[in-house]
Amino acid sequence: MRKYLLLAVAMLGFMITSAQVPTPDQFLGYPLGTQFTPHYRVVDYFKQVAATAKNVKFEQYGTTYEGRPLVMAIVASPENFSRLDEIRQHSLDMSNARGKATGNQPVIVWLSYNVHGNEAVSTEAAMKTLYELVNNGNAQTQEWLKNTVVVIDPCLNPDGRERYVNFYNATRAVKPNVNPYSREHNEPWPGGRPNHYYFDLNRDWAWQTQKESQQRVAKYNEWMPQVHVDFHEQDIESPYYFAPAAEPFHDAVTPWQRQLQVMIGKNNAKYFDQQGWLYFTKERFDLFYPSYGDTYPMYNGSLGMTYEQGGSGHAGVAVLKKDGDTLTLTDRIAHHFTTGMSTIEVASQNAAKIITEYDNYFVAAEKAPQGGYKAYVVKAGGNTEKLNTLAELLRKNNIAFGYGANTGSAAGFNYFTGKTETFTIDKEDMVISMYQPHSNMLRVLFEPVSHLSDSVTYDITAWALPYAYGLTSYAVKQSLTPAAGAPAMRNNTALIAQKPYAYLAQWNSLRDVKFLSALLQNDIKVRFTEAPFTVSGKDFPAGTLIITRSGNANRGDQFDQYITSQANRFKITLDAVSSGFVDKGTDFGSDKIRFIKKPNVVLLAGEGIGSLGVGEVWHFFEQQLDFPLTVVNARNMNDINWEQTDVLILTNGDYKVFGDKPATERLKDWVNNGGKLIAVEDAAAAIAGIDWGIKLKKEEEKDKEGKDKGKATTYDALKPYANRERESIKQFIPGAIYKVQLDTTHPLAFGYNGFYYTLKQDAHLYEFIENGGWNVGVLKKDSYLSGFVGADTRQQLKDGLLFGVKEMGSGSVVILADNPLFRSFWENGKLLFSNAVFLVGQ
Repeated sequence: MRKYLLLAVAMLGFMITSAQVPTPDQFLGYPLGTQFTPHYRVVDYFKQVAATAKNVKFEQYGTTYEGRPLVMAIVASPENFSRLDEIRQHSLDMSNARGKATGNQPVIVWLSYNVHGNEAVSTEAAMKTLYELVNNGNAQTQEWLKNTVVVIDPCLNPDGRERYVNFYNATRAVKPNVNPYSREHNEPWPGGRPNHYYFDLNRDWAWQTQKESQQRVAKYNEWMPQVHVDFHEQDIESPYYFAPAAEPFHDAVTPWQRQLQVMIGKNNAKYFDQQGWLYFTKERFDLFYPSYGDTYPMYNGSLGMTYEQGGSGHAGVAVLKKDGDTLTLTDRIAHHFTTGMSTIEVASQNAAKIITEYDNYFVAAEKAPQGGYKAYVVKAGGNTEKLNTLAELLRKNNIAFGYGANTGSAAGFNYFTGKTETFTIDKEDMVISMYQPHSNMLRVLFEPVSHLSDSVTYDITAWALPYAYGLTSYAVKQSLTPAAGAPAMRNNTALIAQKPYAYLAQWNSLRDVKFLSALLQNDIKVRFTEAPFTVSGKDFPAGTLIITRSGNANRGDQFDQYITSQANRFKITLDAVSSGFVDKGTDFGSDKIRFIKKPNVVLLAGEGIGSLGVGEVWHFFEQQLDFPLTVVNARNMNDINWEQTDVLILTNGDYKVFGDKPATERLKDWVNNGGKLIAVEDAAAAIAGIDWGIKLKKEEEKDKEGKDKGKATTYDALKPYANRERESIKQFIPGAIYKVQLDTTHPLAFGYNGFYYTLKQDAHLYEFIENGGWNVGVLKKDSYLSGFVGADTRQQLKDGLLFGVKEMGSGSVVILADNPLFRSFWENGKLLFSNAVFLVGQ
């Protein structure tokens, strides 16, 4: 009650002096740093500042999955505030190589806070930063604003932050308990770091799979700032980190971008030195993976930087460190506030140079693009659905493209064969010229192999979109000009008049799976073929969906209208056939035409299970397929109604069930009685540890003559301590692309052309299944394509199973050694996962 009285008094005092911008302490009713502020109060403060100050614009640019507002404040000098839209538009024009650097164009500095929800100090620092920028008594900030416009996004991840803040405020002691092992310093699963669907939003800038990212990046791309800072936290023992970043830098980073981050870093260091605060630079946090809050701006002409304060979800309001010092929330706010202000200062002092270099960046990108390739061609190859999905991603990233070209053929590097070949360019093929303002981002996303200046890196090292999307593509050294816009798609409505015997749909993209999902949920009976067939001279591969009029009489006269409308909705093309008698192959009444039962699917979640993997499956079912999924806490596994469960999904994690023999036997009985278990990454490895006929492959060490080496010699074990990081990377595989050979006669591989490109993040490989199962996806010899792989791990990853099906009684176990839904951007894996859910075992 006392706290609310203080808040009321503070608000009363504020109303009396409403002409004055309130400090955060005055508005909130408590000093910043004494507790974490709920999101709605942060939003209220930003609204109040905008309503009181004459040089602040408040804007809500979106909402989260849980309905919380995504907001930002734009702060400028009075002179610049009156022409905000002109400033924004001019920055946008420069990013499209249409504008020119002018002397009165201020630098746009964008400050992003709290992308990881439990790194909760950032939002508190955002309030202090906003106040000091509008504080007329602060002569420094008023001077800096003459040459800058500052955009503040106080919380990129409100859902995750509220998860953390609610936990902490509910468990903290009256006097903060500084013991790091106390309850208030240890969050329950899944923690506050991710968003609603447990995605890491700081890995989603380029892919924009999440609602928050889509809305934020769309707004970011309306402003195209020159400087962007992403505020973070790390472990409690680490001193503060700020740029310059660590190697590897992608070679798309320009000398000026390198220079400017050093200038800002030195200015940050000056203020930290004055206070005696510890910090480090040029270590740990690199500039390579393109979907971070620092690299995405970098590849779009800005200076992107990450700032990392020690703390995160273990710090609370105060925590005791190993050196005996107590790290407080007040300290953490001060550090983030200082670097934010220091960044604005340097941007203001170097405004003319920053604007000129920004303008030059896009002019050069359009006229003299970097890299050896001048165009990319992505073949439609009968999969316009997947090509359209790629087109959506390119549009989100301001990358221009067209279809067809000014020439009918060209020579280029074939991503799938690894050879330079001559190929034809058809009118439906996507053509992307490097001669465009955003050619650097294009090159980063498409280049077959990215140069890695240092193998010790923070994230995945390969992501080329032709592999991620599974589309035949060519990197071309000659200039190509797209000929036209997107080809028109056939409307399926015209098929209604035929009153066909059946409709046929392709099965080679996520859109086909969405179509199937909609039909199953509306009680439409759908079948698929296990063998190819030919009708009216057209070939249909295994996996083709068959929707017969027979068996769907409940739709009556609306059957044709419903099927074609759903196909149009998902932008897929149907074929209509007048008979179940085929020219070649199996007729529609054959036992090779399999009925698809609508599956009841359960996903395990909870302590010990990786939240990222759980979130990827959860998001896939709810937001992409719109298909029912039951998420069950692992501790409640015994409560599952197994008779009504068709599919159980285990994502990456540690499952106690495999250490409990009776529970394991119950699970095995369920599989034997017709259940389907899909095990991904470490869950598959756990199954290999029990006697279910699946075994991890272990590489035996050999000498030069091929004989077992046995124990290492004494000298082999002698390694310098200083080289420990380099020694560890021999087993390191942060994320590399491998070519997987597929058995396309098995339903797990339907829709593929004999191979699949997997993102390998560990050394797990399985022995071939010899009896009672199928080796559907395997590595043969050296299937490595791109990305860093340690020497020991690379030697191990050959001649083994990655994707397979072990038949057990009437059921099956699907082994997915790699995660086909990784961060939801590995588009080509979504069909593989869907095959496991909907087709395998039918």
